Amino acid sequence: MTVIGNQVKVELNGHEILFSDLAQINRSKDGAVYPNVTRMSGHFGFAGHSDQVAFRKIAIWDLAAQRPAHVSPPVTPKDKPIRLFSGENLDGFYTWISDVGYTDPRNVFSVRDGLIHVTGDAYGGLITNQAYRDYHLVIEFKWGNRTWGARKDRARDTGLLIHCRGPEGSFGGTHWIASIEAQIIEGGCGDILVLSGKHPTTGVALPMALTAEVTTDRDGEWVWQKGGKRTNFRGGRINWWGRDVDWEDTAGFRGRDDVESPQGEWTRMDVISDGGHLIYKVNGAVVNEAFQVKPDFGRILLQTEGAAFFVRRYELWPLGQAPD
Repeated sequence: MTVIGNQVKVELNGHEILFSDLAQINRSKDGAVYPNVTRMSGHFGFAGHSDQVAFRKIAIWDLAAQRPAHVSPPVTPKDKPIRLFSGENLDGFYTWISDVGYTDPRNVFSVRDGLIHVTGDAYGGLITNQAYRDYHLVIEFKWGNRTWGARKDRARDTGLLIHCRGPEGSFGGTHWIASIEAQIIEGGCGDILVLSGKHPTTGVALPMALTAEVTTDRDGEWVWQKGGKRTNFRGGRINWWGRDVDWEDTAGFRGRDDVESPQGEWTRMDVISDGGHLIYKVNGAVVNEAFQVKPDFGRILLQTEGAAFFVRRYELWPLGQAPD
């Protein structure tokens, strides 16, 4: 059983047999709904019905507490790559979806035909259990056709959040985690976003920081420029060098200098994290860079943000060993 707020999921021998939101229940088998049905905490009890029963394993995982990856030492790939995605399953990940928490009743994330399928029908992420530092990340993705909700007619949008720190909801209070983003959006693939946050329960600050060489465009937005003015950031966006100054948040947008592949074709993104130094590449072209990144390690989150997409390759290589 998984209980998050009012939502209850029951699995039996690996099969989900029930998922319900108790806040939506308006009658019980006995008629009126019990007054404590929406309680958020309480005791556990085992009911007896005159039959013998034995238990060999009883355990409780406190989902409100920090998950193990929040505090475990970060892992660095050494002699061989770490295949985050095996091509067969999502072992090594957990899901966080803002409207259902640590469950995925709509199968927003699934594996079929050797690909990660992301429907986009949610806001949240597929998150590594483990934290990582000093790696060369390679991900190959392509956009699907479908878009959802408030982003139905908007540019297809997702992203990688690296160096994640703190619990889910620590950035913005709902969808994301305090982190550094490698933006993946039509026309803006390779932007850097600095997502400082705070603990959603305690309010403790979870700052993120970096330095980048930048200039400003016609609209006053920060743009990466090699050799530009070194500027400190604790929030905000640094556009990749070729982001169209006339970029529009519309589905299918392509700028004059875009290096991302067109919708429906595979794009490779590389995120090289070497100490406090970050380099982003898209289809082999360096598009953004940052220095003095703090913190320089953490979990990795693959977003779902209103657009369908697919991933065929998702791995961490030792620095200097990733194939072209």
